[in-house]
Amino acid sequence: MSEAQPLPAAAAAESDAPKRRINLALQGGGAHGAFTWGVLDALLEDGRIEFEGISGTSAGAMNAAVMAHGFAQAFARNQRGRLAAQSARDALRAFWTQVGAVGSMAAAGMAVPGVQLLMSAMARVMSPYQANPLDINPLRSLLEQQVDFEAIARQRTLKLFIGATNVRTGRAEIFSGKRVTVDALMASACLPQLFKAVEIDGEAYWDGGYTGNPPLYPLTYGTVSSDVLIVQINPIVREDVPDRVADIQDRVNQITFNAPLIAETRAIAFVRKLMEQGRLDTALYRSLFLHRIDGGEALLALNPSSKLNATSGLVEHLFVEGRLAGQTWLLQHFDDLGVRDSLVIPKVHL
Repeated sequence: MSEAQPLPAAAAAESDAPKRRINLALQGGGAHGAFTWGVLDALLEDGRIEFEGISGTSAGAMNAAVMAHGFAQAFARNQRGRLAAQSARDALRAFWTQVGAVGSMAAAGMAVPGVQLLMSAMARVMSPYQANPLDINPLRSLLEQQVDFEAIARQRTLKLFIGATNVRTGRAEIFSGKRVTVDALMASACLPQLFKAVEIDGEAYWDGGYTGNPPLYPLTYGTVSSDVLIVQINPIVREDVPDRVADIQDRVNQITFNAPLIAETRAIAFVRKLMEQGRLDTALYRSLFLHRIDGGEALLALNPSSKLNATSGLVEHLFVEGRLAGQTWLLQHFDDLGVRDSLVIPKVHL
């Protein structure tokens, strides 16, 4: 796959300055998760940032687990720093290359005359329990081949938090530590219109985006880093009013899957305001600095169906766009880390 050209500030990564330690919060969005891969590649290549915790939902959970796998493999070889970062980059590239290959094969099948129309009709009248009774999902086998979940559990450097939605209670479930398994990732990405609910320890789970996309509170309670960088791939604002069925459904999904994130950032802003007013004990609460990289016009321009159409061409395009967005953010906001927000919550989420 082609790579975006590094921006001039990338040379700063060669300095001996102390690294900034942050948390990542990775949003879900199907094939658009390849944009997040590009962002992560830029951050890993830059070399000035260390990662304490990563939370993720759906495609964000996949990126989080694959990145953690790459680090875990390096740690097992007693590698740190740039070697560990390169291992994480290699793992992400291998995963998304295979996603693109599988997606391209599926797209070729859908190109057969009448197949796409038949699939669309089936989706409207049949649940996945009827249309896909064997619950076939090539993503499961891909994850089993490419992610060593035992190695992720053994390492203690990077904390992983995978979000899913408990079907029975309607509440968010966070999988971490030894509970991060292929089932947890499949649960985090389980769209109920397409796949059967994933059962774990007697409970059924759907896509984590309904209750936390991505979940921020595990990073608040489970880490000590003061900075959280959100990679957001579902647009909050859309200027036009959709009038076609597919566009209406896409906008409904954008609103639905952004709502938990907006609620959590509002809560963080409220707690900070109380702390600034002296109404909360600062010894018991800490203030977080929030940052965001989003897909912007690059993702808004894509057809809604592209989230379910992970062809090699789309994956490569989004990777390049994500790298550029990551490099641009580093140029503009790296110095904000540990000092201030670069995401202005009142303007974006209030």
